[in-house]
Amino acid sequence: MVASFTKSSASALALAASLLGSPALAQGVDAASQPSDEIIVTAQRRSEASRDVPITVTTLGEDQLSTANVKQLSDTAKLTPGLRFDSQGPAVQPTIRGVGTAITTSGGGPNVGIYVDGFFQANTYLSDFDLLNVRNIQVLKGPQGTLFGRNTTGGAIIVTTAEPSTESSAQAKISYGRFNTLKAQAYATYGISDRVAVDVEGLYRRGDGYFTNVSNNDDKVGQYENWSVRLGLKADLTDDVSLLLRWVHAETDDPTTQLVNAYVDSSGKAGFFDKVSAAGQAAYGTASSKGLPLVIYGAPSSTYATKPGQVLLNPPQSFRTNSDALQATLKADLGFADLTSYTQYRKDLSPYYGDLDATAIPVFNIFVGVNDETWSQEFLLNSKPGGPLQWTAGLNYFQIRDTWDIGASLGGAGFGPFGGSSTTTKSYAAFLDATYAFNDKFFLTLGGRYSHDVVADGYFTTNFTTALTGYTGPDGENVPFTGQAGERIPVDTLKNDSFTPRVVLRYKPSEDSSIYASYTKGYKAGILNVGGYSQQPVKPEKINAFEVGYKYDNRVFQADLAAFYYDYKNLQVSSFQNGAAQIRNAASSEIYGAEAQLRYKVSSDFTVNGGVAWTHARYKSFPNAPYYSYCDPSVAATDFANPLNCYVYSGTQSPGGIVQTSTDASGYKMQRAPEFTGNIGASYGLDLGGGRLMLSGNLYYTSSFYFDPEEQFKQKGYEVLSLRAQWTDPSETFTVAAFGDNITNKRYRTQVLFNTLGTGSVWNSPITYGVELGVKFR
Repeated sequence: MVASFTKSSASALALAASLLGSPALAQGVDAASQPSDEIIVTAQRRSEASRDVPITVTTLGEDQLSTANVKQLSDTAKLTPGLRFDSQGPAVQPTIRGVGTAITTSGGGPNVGIYVDGFFQANTYLSDFDLLNVRNIQVLKGPQGTLFGRNTTGGAIIVTTAEPSTESSAQAKISYGRFNTLKAQAYATYGISDRVAVDVEGLYRRGDGYFTNVSNNDDKVGQYENWSVRLGLKADLTDDVSLLLRWVHAETDDPTTQLVNAYVDSSGKAGFFDKVSAAGQAAYGTASSKGLPLVIYGAPSSTYATKPGQVLLNPPQSFRTNSDALQATLKADLGFADLTSYTQYRKDLSPYYGDLDATAIPVFNIFVGVNDETWSQEFLLNSKPGGPLQWTAGLNYFQIRDTWDIGASLGGAGFGPFGGSSTTTKSYAAFLDATYAFNDKFFLTLGGRYSHDVVADGYFTTNFTTALTGYTGPDGENVPFTGQAGERIPVDTLKNDSFTPRVVLRYKPSEDSSIYASYTKGYKAGILNVGGYSQQPVKPEKINAFEVGYKYDNRVFQADLAAFYYDYKNLQVSSFQNGAAQIRNAASSEIYGAEAQLRYKVSSDFTVNGGVAWTHARYKSFPNAPYYSYCDPSVAATDFANPLNCYVYSGTQSPGGIVQTSTDASGYKMQRAPEFTGNIGASYGLDLGGGRLMLSGNLYYTSSFYFDPEEQFKQKGYEVLSLRAQWTDPSETFTVAAFGDNITNKRYRTQVLFNTLGTGSVWNSPITYGVELGVKFR
């Protein structure tokens, strides 16, 4: 079954969706009045039946998350066609339908917005968090610029968790698995009175990791420990006004993303010698990088590792986070509409150490200290459900101070200052989205959002590279550096204004079905390229998205079908040279594709679900894409204009080093955009021993894709199978479960770190398995 789930199987699943779809509530439903098996979403910032929402939404409930062994947010990718979670170092960056980013720089920001209980998570270093008592997760596909704002060109992920309840209850779970993995989680809520309730939740997770340091056979080099606590107080101040206060604290100590080994060019298509002259190739003694580790050329094999899970690096490698969030959610019934106020303050520290050359040769180790401080305020006004006109209006303010301190260890010396950067981003927005029902069949939605973005107080601090080659001025010119080492170079304030409209036509053939056609515009704000030692700003991204879809749901069978086309301009693309992030705008790209999602309740005991996405994502015009190559020893050291110069532009400043040149990537596949992704899952329950046994599994598949825009670093297609068996006692108080992930033991790269010092791979975990015990008190 695993081996046969290939492109043909994905196409068959899509065909099945189109054949089975047949004629599925009026807009603006009251979620509390719906049947328990009705799928309710908040994709349009109000509660509605999923089939009446003209957006492709994958909705994952508690049961589905549990049966697929979803522990962290990134695990949702194996249940969501068209979604990927990739990393650039410890920065976790979702991609939806080929729209994402690999940018890691001060003020960079994501392309997919992540919202937890209505609050935006801006720091990409904290995007892949442990899930705390989640009620459901909604993945919205396509630009969400009107309702969710800046930096949602790819889509949005909405996480909804439990609120304090006056009906006191408690639950706890503990699991133990392979690699000495322990996870303990507990939640309790208590009613102080009939109007005031509190809750508390704690989570602790640790393990030895699945890596081995081959220099000393240390199989605990990947040891990690994460914990978090969340406190909440909810008060019904009056019959019409409620206030929810939350404090969340989380800490992680997990080096996994920094445990790289050397990337091997197994096919030779990375082409690290393609741009080297014949004389340079003769000096190397080869014209092809096939079979070579893409690190310092000629490095002894005893100085690097290549097999999955093996590392051989210079210490330290680590990634730690320390995060605090204070949140206040005020809800008020104004009679004519419902008002919600979201107020948040966050303080996030996320420092890490990494070995950028991916070898044990002491060339370049880096320290990055990321310090974020975020304030946000949003007012949301929703019309009452049931009328012909349903509308949502809002005001939003967002601010983040994003400061990076950079240190480096060169040639085995101790860590010293290597630069740094900082920006303060402020965003102001107003939006309105309204749907009018002409009758019970035809609906028109019009929406728009105006945003004003300001990036100010920007600077970067010089390092030895800046002193050698200068930095980029505001007009793209090279500015020779004449100051002192460590001097701050200011960058002018950047201002952007945008308007992101939305237009939707929807037709309901029956109460169980819906057909729609939509146009939406997405916008990712411009940024200051302070991480690339540049005073030249990077233009905003803009995307025009068209989608047609069909939805059907009779609470037994659900089918969602969609086809889409994106015109995408000024993509912000990054490359990495000597520890600096170089960011530029790709001219344009084109994305189109189709998706199908199915869910069928075969019986009260047996449910199946699945989905498939086909995405055709190509750069239409990208004439100067970054390209990595070995330097050319035949180039004279004084030829400063030649990017193949070993002595100026390579990370090692010697033959055998890596340089960054350029290539024409027009027509190439977009990075992190597999053509096919899909999943199929099932759950089956039966009575056993007086209790209930639930058997479930999920199979995820992705076709091959590239980690980079120049098609040098490829990941072959792979599948991931998860299985779970859980028994619940007759009183529904106790549960015991056995689970397994990556049952087929497939190994694949979760990221490729490419720069002018070396190319490193981070590999996924092998097969894992374990047991879990749970208890609930009501």
